[in-house]
This record gives sequence, C-alpha cells and structure tokens, in this order.
Amino acid sequence: MGAEYEFIKLCKEKVLSGQDITEHEAQRLVNVSDESLQFLSDAANEITRKISGHIVDVESLINAKKGKCQEDCSFCSQSAFYKSGIDTYKLLPSDTIVQNALVSKLDGVKSFCLVCAWRGPTQSDFDRICNIIKEINDKVGIEINCSLGFIDESMALRLKELKVKRYNHNLEASRSFFSKICSTHTYDERMNTNLIIKKSGLELCCGGIIGMGETRMQRLELGLDLAKLDPEECPINILVPQKGTPLEMQPKISLPEILRTIAVFRFLMPKTILKIAGGREVYLSNEEEKALLGGANGIITGGYLTIGGNSPAKDFEMISKIGLEA
Repeated sequence: MGAEYEFIKLCKEKVLSGQDITEHEAQRLVNVSDESLQFLSDAANEITRKISGHIVDVESLINAKKGKCQEDCSFCSQSAFYKSGIDTYKLLPSDTIVQNALVSKLDGVKSFCLVCAWRGPTQSDFDRICNIIKEINDKVGIEINCSLGFIDESMALRLKELKVKRYNHNLEASRSFFSKICSTHTYDERMNTNLIIKKSGLELCCGGIIGMGETRMQRLELGLDLAKLDPEECPINILVPQKGTPLEMQPKISLPEILRTIAVFRFLMPKTILKIAGGREVYLSNEEEKALLGGANGIITGGYLTIGGNSPAKDFEMISKIGLEA
C-alpha cells in the first residue's frame, strides 16, 4: 500500500504542476486497491480545491420536450423504442419554461439548462427555443445552458449569439462500449457534434453514464476521450435502471467504484467542473459529501429528466455543512 500512496502522491503533484498524467498512469490510478481509495479521493479533492477553490457549481434543468425520442439509447425511458410508461409532451409553452427559470433563480441556482428529447431540433422547434432563450434573458437573467441533441454549426453560432453559456452533448459511454447501448447513431456522430460546439465558441458540457455494464477500463477509456475534448463541464451520471428499457435489470454499480471513477476523472480533467448528475441521490444518498470531497465540484439540483431529485434548499444545506460554497 505504501507504494500506491507514493504513486498517487506523485501523480497529484504532476497534475498540480500543470502536467497531464499518461494513459499508463491513469490505468494504475483507476486500479489502486480498495485500501488506497480514500487516499485517491483525498488527492482528487486537493487537486479540486487548489485549482477551483471551494465553489460548487449548482445547476437546475427542465425537460422542455419529453419522450418519443427516435433514438434507441438503451438506458433512456424517453426512447420511443421502449414501453417505459412515462408521460410525454411536445415542446413546453414559453411561459412554463420562463417560470421554471425564474423559480430556479429565486432558489439560488446559478444556471438553468433547457433539455429536449429528440435526435435534434427541427428548424421551427429551434426557432421557438431561441425565442424562449431571449425571453429568459429579458425576464429572468440566469445563466442559460442547452442540451438539444445534434445541432449544426449555424445553430451553435446562433446559440452563442443569444449568450447561451454552455452546450451539453454527452459521449454517454466509451467508444468500445457504445454499440452495446445505441444503434441509431454512432460515437463519432456524438464526437463530431462536440467539435462543432467547441468551434462555435460555446463552452462544452460533455460527460457520460456509468454503471451500464461497462468495465472499469471502459470507464477509464471514456475519461481519456473526455479529457481530449477538454470540456468546461463534465457531468457524471450513474445509471438508474428504468422500467421498460433494456437496462431495466442492470445490477447497480458500487459506491467505491463510483468514487474511484470521480477521483480518476479529476486527475484527467483537473480544471473541468465535474458535476455529479443523474443517480446522485439514489447511489450516494447521505454520502454525497464523499463525491464533493473526492474530486467533484458540481451538482444538478431539483430533479432530472424522468426522475426526481433533492430540493435546492436541501442541496445548499449539504454543501454548507461540508464547508463548501455554492
């Protein structure tokens, strides 16, 4: 164990000096013994605090268009391919979305993300989204992020003009695992969209889902690809198996494996906001501080796309309790 401690310390000092760890070093880190896991988490926390301070990025979202998505992502209850029993609706009225943004701001939330379940927006839907963004800017004044699926360069540039800060488009899983969870689009299509986002000048929010049956090394493979994209934000979702989907019976990933992933992602992306997203309340329960003191420095509050979450008040209380700020 002493050798592992020294190796973790060496990698931490390397990252803090502005250097990247190598793929081989990342492989050694992700495979440290369970006895060294707390030391790994502590090292990831030190990297986070020294580079990003004590601020936790708190974001809320709205499922602006729910269900009937034509993609077959096996983790998603919003796919039209599966009988998940969720309620569905078309793009919400602008006043509903604006009111949700206002509530988020009054709750003390920093940013508000518009999410739509579709492959990508039609031009008419995109125009409606743009008008809604203008209205939020005029009436609310909260940082706006978007997750609208596949978009082209002209759409990305228009969002940038509307002062959208960040665009979310997750890789979801590693290249070697991706075909097991989706057949209607490819990993390269997702990667290409992320390159369009970066080229437009929008900040990039790009992460994935862990616990879908992938191996530890495939989680690392995802982390290495994400690090190459250098996203400003990386959401780490933890699969909550959804009724009616192919992953309905997927065994739950363990807490140590979650903490191990968070810590190593921090070593790979020292400046990125690592955001614990879907599944946080289910898997971490009363141990959420372990994630925020183990490399993560962001959360989504108030619920997700098809499952509930903690209230902002509860999350802000938790953040304060562990000596961090929102």
